[in-house]
Amino acid sequence: MPNRLPIRAARGSELRCKGWRQETILRLLENNLENAENPADLVIYMAWAKAARDWASFDQAVAALRRLEEDQTLVMQSGRPAGLFPSQGTTPLVLMANGNVVGGWAGDDDYRALERKGLTIMPGMTAAAWQYIGSQGILQGTYETFTSAARGHFGGTLAGRLIVTGGCGGMSGAQPLAGQLAGAATLVVDVDEARIRRRVASGYCQRLTESLDEALGWCAEALALREGRSVGLVGNIADVLAELIHREVTPDIVTDQTIADPVNGYIPSGLSPAQAADLRRSDREALKQRSYETLLRHVGAMLTLQDRGALVFEYGNNLRKYAAEAGLADAFRFRSFVDLFIRPLFCEGVGPFRWIAASGEPGDIHVIDDLILDLFPPDHRIASWIRTAREHVRFTGLPARIGWLGFGERRRLALAVNAMVADGTLKGPIAFTRDHLDSGSATLPHRETENMADGSDAISDWPILNALLNCASGADLVAVHGMGNWAQSAGVTTIATGTEDAAHRLARVMDNDTGIGVLRHASAGYDTAIRKAQANGLGIPEQFDRRGDAA
Repeated sequence: MPNRLPIRAARGSELRCKGWRQETILRLLENNLENAENPADLVIYMAWAKAARDWASFDQAVAALRRLEEDQTLVMQSGRPAGLFPSQGTTPLVLMANGNVVGGWAGDDDYRALERKGLTIMPGMTAAAWQYIGSQGILQGTYETFTSAARGHFGGTLAGRLIVTGGCGGMSGAQPLAGQLAGAATLVVDVDEARIRRRVASGYCQRLTESLDEALGWCAEALALREGRSVGLVGNIADVLAELIHREVTPDIVTDQTIADPVNGYIPSGLSPAQAADLRRSDREALKQRSYETLLRHVGAMLTLQDRGALVFEYGNNLRKYAAEAGLADAFRFRSFVDLFIRPLFCEGVGPFRWIAASGEPGDIHVIDDLILDLFPPDHRIASWIRTAREHVRFTGLPARIGWLGFGERRRLALAVNAMVADGTLKGPIAFTRDHLDSGSATLPHRETENMADGSDAISDWPILNALLNCASGADLVAVHGMGNWAQSAGVTTIATGTEDAAHRLARVMDNDTGIGVLRHASAGYDTAIRKAQANGLGIPEQFDRRGDAA
């Protein structure tokens, strides 16, 4: 383990790079490691999604960022610097391609083998793109999902309702707080006690126990009081769901964000995380087979609970895919959260936008909170969320917020923030970025693009076009990610430094990044997206003569 750990993102006004754009990107890389699940191995989340290929590559990337000029571009190939190239002042400072493998070689076993040889990395979405902000990064999205479920299935409220889910790691660590804020009694199960303890320490989970009886007792109290409460239970989610079925306990909502890769993360029943890690080193095939056995029970239990009346959905971890590979014929009988709840937002370019204070000053985020409450109506989803986040969300790493905004709205906020950097109201630059789970930047046939109206679930032109468009728009960092044979995505970061040049960059990126998302859904025939495109002069008007049949 490198003796430099723990890594903490730099704060304050001192520059180590040749400009604030470069310095901010370096701080975002450091922030990834500050929030990482396993920083010693450069793993940010998902058990093997990394910020850099190895520590030598990390050091080289840091050195390159420190000497990077504004008319140069650092090119990163699967977590390793490829070189510094002359470019222009209007082009990205950093370009990344992470984890992209040609289809015939992108199957799970081949992909894992290439990763073990040090030829590629699993980039996750925000991990290798240096855009991770801790569990907060997915918090509002999970909250939006739960509240959408409440509106669609439970009369508008989750008060008096029980959520049971798996996973409390990096991305899944938002689940207990999201469920609590949505008003539900929320039971989150994870076999790794350390993950739950970390969420308790950061305020994302209220209680921890190793006893199912105690966990259900606490949830019963919350249900009786009709108040939101979060409970972390140490255990294997497959075993817990089976026991709930035996006890005839049917939750209102069942979902899952457990790491589902049967080799690199999923923990079979009967094994501890340490035992699974030992088996991964000694006999990967045996680990896979044991994982498949548990996956069959795990997803089978979810289907049983669905048959008993629970609202069941996958939260994007490929759980159904791996259960199907294990032999469960009807693994896809329950649907994805995007297909069920989020796609109408994507049709309007709305998705998980975020901003990070490079200064490290919490006050900068609080000032932006006030700005948002002035810029947007009180009944806007972002205003409601900011009021909630101020009260309940602690910062981890560099102070940051996430807020779901769409076409036009992101530009409006970014330009106002850039003006505040310019006049000194804010102590330093603000990095604007987003999850790759966004309107036009991801192709995941089992998540973002499941059951598209025109059958274009697997068409991955859109994230590639998104990345190319963001390069043309002048973003500061653009990344294109591949994740084996199941995902293609693109990430973007643009920095408000208070200059006129930054204002031009921000205006172009904010509208183009969301605009192509609207057009991606208009192309698929969604009426909401077609109307949004027409109202804002997006796309080619002649293409909108037809109308879709999905809204």
